[in-house]
Amino acid sequence: MQVTGYKFTTEQEAINARESIDLHYGIPISPNDITQNWTDYQTAELNNPIFWYIVYDESLRVVLGEPSTFEVTVPNPFE
Repeated sequence: MQVTGYKFTTEQEAINARESIDLHYGIPISPNDITQNWTDYQTAELNNPIFWYIVYDESLRVVLGEPSTFEVTVPNPFE
């Protein structure tokens, strides 16, 4: 499936991006908050090579810039 978002070659890059977004939006306000992250990353574990990505949302553009479109392999539910 095609995804519009931000693609990372290492999990640490995805973690750093998520932390940058959290810092920008002031999340979490306190350690006990239910909301700990503004967004989260996913792993494209069926792709070769594996990569990590964050799905685009307009609120992310200010921190991560312009998104790109890329293919993510997803399991076939009928197999």
